[in-house]
Amino acid sequence: MVNFRKSLIEAMVRRGHTVYAVAPAISRETWTSLVEMGAQPREVTMSRSSFNPFNDVMTFFRLRAIFTDVKPDVVLPYTVKPVVWGVLAARASSVTRVVPMITGLGYAFTGGRKPKRLVAKVVSTILYRVALARADLVLFQNPDDMALFRKLRLLPKRVPSAIINGSGIDTLRFEMSPVPERLAFLMISRLLGDKGVREFGAAARIVKARHPEAIIRLVGYMDQSPDSITQAELDAIVASGVEFVGRLEDVRPAIAQASVYVLPSYREGTPRSTLEAMAMGRAVITTDAPGCRETVIEGVNGYLVPPRDAVALAAAMEKFIAEPGLAARMGAQSRRIAEEKYDVRLVNAEIMRHAGLLP
Repeated sequence: MVNFRKSLIEAMVRRGHTVYAVAPAISRETWTSLVEMGAQPREVTMSRSSFNPFNDVMTFFRLRAIFTDVKPDVVLPYTVKPVVWGVLAARASSVTRVVPMITGLGYAFTGGRKPKRLVAKVVSTILYRVALARADLVLFQNPDDMALFRKLRLLPKRVPSAIINGSGIDTLRFEMSPVPERLAFLMISRLLGDKGVREFGAAARIVKARHPEAIIRLVGYMDQSPDSITQAELDAIVASGVEFVGRLEDVRPAIAQASVYVLPSYREGTPRSTLEAMAMGRAVITTDAPGCRETVIEGVNGYLVPPRDAVALAAAMEKFIAEPGLAARMGAQSRRIAEEKYDVRLVNAEIMRHAGLLP
């Protein structure tokens, strides 16, 4: 709510709308921040990652109670469970307009044949079909996700959809920063397999073997997801020469110390960390995968590599080592793209227009 939606909440408040911010496990600090933005926080009990039918149905009733009390005109839910149960609860509470935002497909749809992932996909498919059929409009962050939802019939033909450019990035807060003289690579991510952390570690080993002077950093933290890497895997990545920074509340200093941002994710909505790096003027290496490919113009502000290909990732990293000055030139183009396409004020205006909050 604070990191991704602060600007949107403030924009809605400035237009005279009353904004209720509903989320689980709101910390005291987050609660205070939401109030300072002009929002009215409401906490709802919700299990983020587990599939427990009883708990999930209770989430529906809790959300319905909140909506019945608040009587909102518009509900804008995002992430899987808030979308599913938020849409259904909003309709059960006679909300006028419901516009869910699909910000990524997550664990269930990223691929793989593990039983837990397959079960998650089946359950998510059923729930999405039931919920999205009751939406007024569905917002996606890239055309691949929208096409997949149509192909899998998660979204009925009669329900309209639109594409927005991610969550946007505050180009004033993430301002252009000089590229450091010494080349450094950076990845920021939850430590999940689907984010490409294993490929990042493997590519780092290749690069460090050939260029021991290379600086390669990883910012992130272990996640509750079943897709999380193990501590032993993280230790092996660090042993290969990667500097593990850990979790940061403010990633701007880490980006300022980097020259090239790397995200070898298998699939995204639109990766927020990449937009932050672009806004600060950093070249990008990412995958030719949904959500990721939209952030890079090949050879202009970075390079695209195949997903799950550590060798290709290492080769792309070595291009910056071989050509001094390339990172700065491409970084300047990243900043231009961030300003023209992803500035949060442009994205927020689109979201509010689709929600019926702008004329």
